[in-house]
Amino acid sequence: MKKIFLSLVMVLAGSVIFHADAQRYCIIDSKYILDKMVEYKDAQTRLDKMSKEWQQEIDNKMAEVDKLYKSYTAERAMLSDDVRRKREDEILTMEKSVKDLQKQRFGYEGDLFKKRQELVKPVQDKVYNAVQKYASSKGYEMVMDKAGGVTLFYADPKLDKSEDVLKLLGINK
Repeated sequence: MKKIFLSLVMVLAGSVIFHADAQRYCIIDSKYILDKMVEYKDAQTRLDKMSKEWQQEIDNKMAEVDKLYKSYTAERAMLSDDVRRKREDEILTMEKSVKDLQKQRFGYEGDLFKKRQELVKPVQDKVYNAVQKYASSKGYEMVMDKAGGVTLFYADPKLDKSEDVLKLLGINK
């Protein structure tokens, strides 16, 4: 009986110590917050409009390439080798130009990416700063974002133990 009582006391003491050392955290939904912000909706509307215009421009140019190709295939049998090569090169050059334009507009770090950075990032920074201010004022050490899966949105820098791990690995600054 004494052993059971002693075990129960140790478990309770361990539980109290664990809860005293536990970090405070909360969860937010950044998508929900952003969807409620007029600035974000306006930025998204502008981006969608630009994206549609750019896509239409690309589609129009690709239609020109298709028209040239169909014309070429219809006339191909009647063309000399030199004219045939010249027309093929012209079609390939136009097609490459359209693909380059598509990459410029929609590719990695393309125009759409840059516009998104210009229009949406300030709104996201505003949300981040508000969350950081809220977390500090309420004593939260971590804020997790449930939009798009649970992501660490904010953490008190004193919780970052990266330097300790680097020391443990024998890596200095």
